[in-house]
Amino acid sequence: MFQSFFLTHPMFSKCLVLLCIVVLVPACAYDSEEDLFPGGDQCDTSDVSYAQDVLPILVNNCYACHDDANRQGGIILEGYDQLKVQVDNGRLIGAIRRNPGFSPMPKGSPALSDCFVDQIAQWITDGALDN
Repeated sequence: MFQSFFLTHPMFSKCLVLLCIVVLVPACAYDSEEDLFPGGDQCDTSDVSYAQDVLPILVNNCYACHDDANRQGGIILEGYDQLKVQVDNGRLIGAIRRNPGFSPMPKGSPALSDCFVDQIAQWITDGALDN
């Protein structure tokens, strides 16, 4: 009798729901990939090449606005020679790092991942070769 009263009492239902919320909500507290997968894929900045590493980043994130056809802001990143101009004048790294005084790129989109920025920076540090 006590058990049936306890299980059907409205206060028990409310307490049970509250308990479920308190227990389950912290399970949803992770809000970044790094929290969900700590130590997962490491960013490889060794032996970064233009063709294998940098070009795919640019094609997928920059060419929509800065290819030869679009030329937004007068900036062309399509083709090694055009890209090298922006590398040499510091505008590429300043924009993707979103440094003060530079237009943050990609415009109107989230920043490139830290790994992509690190790979491009390493490629520049290594001489920005057409490799």
